[in-house]
Amino acid sequence: MNTLLRWLLRAVFVAAALVFALSLAVMMAVLLALWSLRALWLKLTRRAVSPFVMRMGPREGFNQMFKSRFNTTSPDPAPTPARTKPLDVTDVEVKKIRTPSR
Repeated sequence: MNTLLRWLLRAVFVAAALVFALSLAVMMAVLLALWSLRALWLKLTRRAVSPFVMRMGPREGFNQMFKSRFNTTSPDPAPTPARTKPLDVTDVEVKKIRTPSR
């Protein structure tokens, strides 16, 4: 029973992966067809055809996240009070470490 359940679960995962891969392939084919139709229309109307390019540097995702998370120009949600001197100041004496004599 346990082995049958494992094989059934594997078959479900493989089927889901195949459906996902096929849907991606169909989506890319549709995008290619639309882009080809656009390029054909631009050639027929004698306009310049621009290539299909995604202009994104490899560091752009990190920079965008870093700027949004660690933005120093935005105001703090809870402003901190101005620092003042503490009322009671205590002096701290440095403890001398005694080394055992030999």
